Amino acid sequence: MSTLRMALAAGLIAATAACGSSSPSSPTVINPSPMPTSNTISIPMNARNLGTGAYVPNPVAVAPGTTVTWVNNDTIAHTSTSDTRVFDSGTLGAGQSFSFMFQTRGTFTYHCAFHPGMVGTVTVQ
Repeated sequence: MSTLRMALAAGLIAATAACGSSSPSSPTVINPSPMPTSNTISIPMNARNLGTGAYVPNPVAVAPGTTVTWVNNDTIAHTSTSDTRVFDSGTLGAGQSFSFMFQTRGTFTYHCAFHPGMVGTVTVQ
């Protein structure tokens, strides 16, 4: 009988040890949401000659309530002027910026008042 008790005790110890020594479960990996689109639009060097490449990135898609900032990285003045007069940066000298918060959904085309070939689009969706 003592052999039976020892076997039961050994089995109980082994079962207890197995439960306590289990490694923690691995965390569930959830793919992160895509990174938000940049809210900054650059006006690069020599932008007056770049057409649709004069505003980078172009086009831009944002959510309602997003503020978009245009930064003039060129050495000459430019503007970011809405084709429908929704926004107008005025003259942006080298290194200057302009920000506008898009509140409503829609497609907003814009241009440089000094260089009409410079064009861009912001889509609010």
